[in-house]
This record gives sequence, C-alpha cells and structure tokens, in this order.
Amino acid sequence: MDARDRLRELFESLDRRRRPEDVAELIVGELDDLAPRELRTIQKVAGGSLKRGWWGFGFSSMADDFHRPAGMDRRLDVAEALFRVGDRPSGTDLEGVKDYLVRAGATIGKAFGRGDFKYDRLDRRTRKSAGLEIPKRQYNKRFRLAARMERKRDRLAREVEKREFTLIGKSRLASTLAWEEFSKDRNAACFVAYFTARCNLRSEFTIAGQQRPFDQVCDLLFRRCRASASTNWWAIAHAFPDREVLDRLDDARKGELLGRWYAILDRIASLLRETWDRSKIDRRTMIVKKGNDSSTWNATAGAWNKARDSWIALLHALDMDEVLDGMCPGKVLRLMAADVAAWHRMAGGGLDPDTQVWNDLPLPWEVLSGSLDCPRTLVEDVCRRHGVDPVKTGWSAPRPGDRKIHAFRPTPELVHGVTVGHPGLALALRRMGVFSGKEVEIHLADG
Repeated sequence: MDARDRLRELFESLDRRRRPEDVAELIVGELDDLAPRELRTIQKVAGGSLKRGWWGFGFSSMADDFHRPAGMDRRLDVAEALFRVGDRPSGTDLEGVKDYLVRAGATIGKAFGRGDFKYDRLDRRTRKSAGLEIPKRQYNKRFRLAARMERKRDRLAREVEKREFTLIGKSRLASTLAWEEFSKDRNAACFVAYFTARCNLRSEFTIAGQQRPFDQVCDLLFRRCRASASTNWWAIAHAFPDREVLDRLDDARKGELLGRWYAILDRIASLLRETWDRSKIDRRTMIVKKGNDSSTWNATAGAWNKARDSWIALLHALDMDEVLDGMCPGKVLRLMAADVAAWHRMAGGGLDPDTQVWNDLPLPWEVLSGSLDCPRTLVEDVCRRHGVDPVKTGWSAPRPGDRKIHAFRPTPELVHGVTVGHPGLALALRRMGVFSGKEVEIHLADG
C-alpha cells in the first residue's frame, strides 16, 4: 500500500468504526519520520491490529462501520421501468431521488408531496384535459408507486440524519471533513483519524465509566501537531475543539464553526422533541421502559451534548459568553437500562444528581424554540440546589480543559456491551442472541 492509499484509508475511517489498533497500523506506515520512542508507542497499539493477527487470530466479530440505511435502488429500477424519465440517480442520493420523483410525477400530473390517493389523484376528466391517454389502472399504479417512494424517501432521510447524529455524538464533525482538507497535513490527518477511532469505541456494560479517547498515542500525535508550523488546526477543530485548538483559528473560522454547531443543535432538537413526544419517557428516573425508543433517544442525546459542548466552547473562544447569560439550554440525559440502574444501587449509588438538574430545567427544544426561557442564572441555581458544580460539569460553561492522558486498553470484543475474550466465541454468542434480552434455546447433542 503506497502513501496515498494509506492516507485515503485513514480518511475513510472517519465515517466508519475502525478499531484504534488498525488505525495505528496505518499511521506507522504513513509517518516515516517518527522518533524511536514515538514509534515504540504507536507500535505497542498497532501490535493489536487485525493485520498482525492479535492473540493469534486476524478478525473481529464486530462490524467496522456504523449502520447505513438501505437505499432506494430497487424501487428506482421499478419506477424507471414505468416512468422512463431517464437519469436515474443512486438510491442513497436524497436530492437526486427527489429530483427524479418530481420529473416522474410530472408525467402523470402529480405534484411532489401530494400523494393522498383519495384527494390528490386526477379524475378522468382532468387526466383527459391534461393529455394523459393512459388507462386508469396504469395511472393509479404509477400514482401509488410515486407516493410510496416519496414516503420512503422521507423515512430514508430521517435514517440518514440519525446516522449523522450518531457520528456527531461520537466524533463531532470529523466525518464531515472533505478529502481536500484532510489530506493537507499528515500530522493533523493522523491525529484526527486516531482520535476519531478512539471516540468511536463501543460502550461497555459497566458502571465504572467508559474508556476516554485521549490516550498516549493521541498525546504523541498532538505534540507532533503542536511542533509543526504547517499543522492544519482547522481540520483538528472538527474533531477536537478544545481551547488550545480553537485559539489557533482566526475569528472567521471560529464564527463558521459556531454557526454550524448552532444549526446542528436546532436540527437535533427537532428529533429529540419528536422522539420524546412518541416515547413517553419517565423523566423522573430516565430508566428505559417498554415502548421507549431508547436507541434513537440515546444517539440523539449524545449528539446534542457533543454539539452543545462545542457551541459553548466556541462562544467562550470568541468572548461571547454573554450569549449564555440569556440562553443556556441544558444537557440531555441518556436513558439507562434497568439492569444498569439496579447495578448502581447494589454498588451503593443512587440517582445521578444530573438527573435532578435535568428534571428542573426547561426541555432543550423548548429553549431553542423560544417558548421557554433558560438563562445561565437559572441553570446555575438549579445545579447548586442539587449539589452539582455547574462549571466543572459543563452545565453552564465550557468543560475544564485538563487534557488528561488515559492509558490505552485493547479494544474488547463485545456482545451487547459484554466483553468476550475471543472473536469467534463473540460471533457465536451474538448469533445465538446471548445478552440480547431474548430467551436462548440450547440443544445438547445425545450421547
């Protein structure tokens, strides 16, 4: 693999879920000027890559990508056979699909977005005056197909948005970097790719806290960026917008990121409100109950908190803290599984104080829409009432910039969050449904 291919593979990892060990393996080949001590540090992590056959096997039971919604290619093939308008787009190109459906609908006098079979179809007289000389059955067939495809496109757009929010909740804006920007500087590219891989680690079933992304390799790569005069800090700010990184950007760049993050907050708020309205979540405990769409809620809550942290950090970097004085939307709590909540209680813990703060503040989408006020003073008063430091916990200010270096731990093989020592066993347990909450039937052979 040549240098260009390695850099391209590092870039493509931003939109996937590559193991940090495998990204470190690419970095060893990409950075040919590593000092001996730097090389030893990265080699220690790269030694666990699938290429090197960690523990004697060279595969993982876990997917190396986030779920990608299925496109509309099959439906588009059917539509083209009926409408024959040409220039068929890719099934995942949402704008292309919309343009195609507009053109297809025009051939039968149907406006895009008007798909009610009872009220939006043309009657016999209107079809004739529009010059549509096709049998009623054929007209209805085309109308139904176009209406179904419009609804399918809307669902696909929502699923694509959910995936985008999942990535934001893990690695902020790293997956939105363009190749031209990513490839400008090798040191920045390697830092962003490895830090993103660390951020994208799956959550483990534990009450001890999840792995923190900034490890020894992150620190090494960041120090290389700091020592280089050509570092692309703009690229780094997409994944790691801490104060030192933001201070290296000019105000125009900071303002651009500030606007992007606020727009993202607005979009996330819409999905949070929609999920909240249909899920009947127990706000008092935030423990999952039957009927809660916990996967959508938790992914979207994670995206909100990451976007909120980044927005507040940029306000601080631009000396615009007064914005928070007037509008300081709170954090969003994730839903907790009942067994994890019970584990917390058995270990002597109780309800997280953040839950009480969450309960006493306006819902974030109510604040963004302007229907309810939530100034910084309200947030700080509620935090203090429940014994929470509003600054150290990030409720009313940027999170403290103590960049602690965490020890690297090999990526575990997980089955529904539970660590399993061998990927072959993990794959078998996953197929059996173990740890999934479903009943598992085990058939023993006779004899």
